[in-house]
Amino acid sequence: MKIGIIGTGAIGSIIARKLRDKGHEIIVNNTSEPLELEKKARDLGVIAATIEQLVKNADVIILSVPTVAIPTLSKSLFQNVSNDVIVVDTSNYYPFRDAEIEELKNGKVESVWVSEQLGRPVIKAFNNLLAESLANGGKETGTEDRIAMAVSGDDENSKKAVSGLISDMGFDAVDAGTLSESWRHQPGTPAYCTELNTEELKNALKAGVKDTAATYRDLVINTFMKRTTAPTHEEIVELNRSLFPLNPKNN
Repeated sequence: MKIGIIGTGAIGSIIARKLRDKGHEIIVNNTSEPLELEKKARDLGVIAATIEQLVKNADVIILSVPTVAIPTLSKSLFQNVSNDVIVVDTSNYYPFRDAEIEELKNGKVESVWVSEQLGRPVIKAFNNLLAESLANGGKETGTEDRIAMAVSGDDENSKKAVSGLISDMGFDAVDAGTLSESWRHQPGTPAYCTELNTEELKNALKAGVKDTAATYRDLVINTFMKRTTAPTHEEIVELNRSLFPLNPKNN
């Protein structure tokens, strides 16, 4: 499958490498100058392209950029892209980084907002695990306690295709419902960055409370900002789990 990845930060680069290793053709673009983009692509073992070339030639387009960068994409970027091409949103909204986006601040579901900015449907995926989890937490299909990842969207075939990519990366995929329900794996919910298996994630998705998610999201960020040293991966996962006493990993 031809997969275009817009953004080669931590998440985009990990997705590029892992899907490359599974035989997918990976095309990348970022905001760097062409020579820097070419170097990054070489480091990843993938193909560099302009953003226009990328959207024209991919079967799946993965947006791996901060939420604040979404409106900077050209409004005509997807104008001539076939409806068969799947667009995946991996972003998570953090006001301290992305500034105040009024609609999101007022409760609009993040990926619904992203879809509106792009003018086309999206699938929400690759957002509820930390970069370290994505890089090193994958296991072979059927392995006990394989970590699960949530997938939301309004097109069943698109979700199935993205679920296949998630499995290729070493994770189980859990259908989290429609795009309007993708808040269930936004920051500040029991499903977010808590490294759960399939059954645990299904329960965590059901247990989410939309009205409290932003409060928990900001609590986590504020807790870590008060530290004088960067938190470890394990500390981040532990804090996210501790916010929800019924999380099975706390037992």
